[in-house]
Amino acid sequence: MAEAKVLRMNATDHEISYAKNSVFQKAVISKVTPIIEESITEMFKEMAPTCIKVADLEFEVLLNDLPDNDFNSVFKSVPDFIERLKKEKGDMVQERCFIGAVAGSFYDGLFPTRSLHFVNSSYALHWLTKLPVGLENNKGNVYMAKSSPPNVFQAYADQFQKDFTNFLSLRSKEIIFQGRMVLIFMAKKNVDPSNEDYGWELVAKSLLDLVAQGLVEERDVDSFNLPFYTPCKKEVAGLSRGKDHLKLLIYKFSKWMTILSNSC
Repeated sequence: MAEAKVLRMNATDHEISYAKNSVFQKAVISKVTPIIEESITEMFKEMAPTCIKVADLEFEVLLNDLPDNDFNSVFKSVPDFIERLKKEKGDMVQERCFIGAVAGSFYDGLFPTRSLHFVNSSYALHWLTKLPVGLENNKGNVYMAKSSPPNVFQAYADQFQKDFTNFLSLRSKEIIFQGRMVLIFMAKKNVDPSNEDYGWELVAKSLLDLVAQGLVEERDVDSFNLPFYTPCKKEVAGLSRGKDHLKLLIYKFSKWMTILSNSC
């Protein structure tokens, strides 16, 4: 996937790194934390045997990201994370919590069949594997806009359907029965995409101003579109229908949605 080489986060020490410019994402994730905890708790309740005498659980946490992203920064934070856990839960934490990483796109297979209990994806699934086909007439825009032709909206929707369906299919093979997923990604309120204010018109206007100043080629702006898609609640629910191995519970936070998926 060529986009994977371009669509990656800057290193943590970069002046415009994701870590320094993700306050809003952090706030939403904080809101979702109780849902994640509830989902994990319910999973263990459903999977537990009728009678439990002693429970000695070990946790293996596998972090996934694209190969070119800054894994070193994540691993540098692990010792401090373990120390905080030890203070809260006791010294046995270090013997029961194992953290590793798997480099690759989540639109590919990542883990062995039936090997995962819980999957959490945060602010990622709105990114597409590639630009939709047929955006040549979306001139003057960098994404879907009220002025975009109808085929542009359909092209984006079709590409998201392919990618999201593929993601669900792959994860359903990797998650054990009665496992859980919590998926957080950008979404839109309106079913009709032409009625939505996506907020990218100002970016497009700024690029066109650069064209007028002779700083950017017009053909470059005309050919530039963003490879992500913000679905509505109805679209996501529709993609889950007919899939016996997945049930979706949809929670909406303003313009954002959290998707809770139960593998059954």
